[in-house]
Amino acid sequence: MMVVTMRNYSVGRRQRYDEPRPSRLAPLSLFLTAVCLLMFASAGPIYRSGLLGLAGAFRMMQWALYAGGGALVLAVLALIVAARRGRGMGAAVIAVAAVLLVLATPLSWLRQASRAPRIHDITTDTDSPPLFVAVLPLRTGAPNTALYGGPEIAAQQHQGYPDLAPLDLAVPPNQAFDRALAAARKLGWDIVASDPASGRIEATDTTFWFGFKDDVVVRIAAAPGGSRVDVRSVSRVGLSDVGTNAARIRKYLGELKAAS
Repeated sequence: MMVVTMRNYSVGRRQRYDEPRPSRLAPLSLFLTAVCLLMFASAGPIYRSGLLGLAGAFRMMQWALYAGGGALVLAVLALIVAARRGRGMGAAVIAVAAVLLVLATPLSWLRQASRAPRIHDITTDTDSPPLFVAVLPLRTGAPNTALYGGPEIAAQQHQGYPDLAPLDLAVPPNQAFDRALAAARKLGWDIVASDPASGRIEATDTTFWFGFKDDVVVRIAAAPGGSRVDVRSVSRVGLSDVGTNAARIRKYLGELKAAS
């Protein structure tokens, strides 16, 4: 009897050891996903606080993507293991969905960056860009100059943003100026100067995430049938603006059209 009992116990132990064990890949993937999200989301605020320079913040985002890539690999492996074992599929699916959701924003940003021209000075008039006056003291010490780069920059803009053009309004310059100033304020720009006599509005717009300061100048001039509005938006730092200045000009002109 004792022999049978011990044999049954031994067989039972062996069966328990042979049973599939839950995979640790999914929890590890979720951990790396959380690390990726935390690093990527905090890069901007840390830069704004002054704890890291721009290069350090971008390096932090790069490591966040590495963590996200590792999380994706682990999540896919967890899915494969779960399919083979017949258990743990729910955790694996959650891990895959979580990492894809977290990586969606940075991957979209990288895709946009790869397509945008490596310029940071965008204007609706590349032949005679509106000039900054009142903003110039605020740009003292900024890595990027307020001087326009000329034909080379213009060629890159025309290739990357062929849709940008001046806006014609069927109202006299004084009315166009009032509308232009109201549109700038509605978008939350910090107005630096507004000169109705010269038809010039200068402002600064601060980006949400990194807090980059980009300067904008709007020029209103008389034109056949009314007025012509030109806009120029220039970043203070960064070789490429990843399309931010062009998007800002489009949004502003759209706001101005809607108010007309």
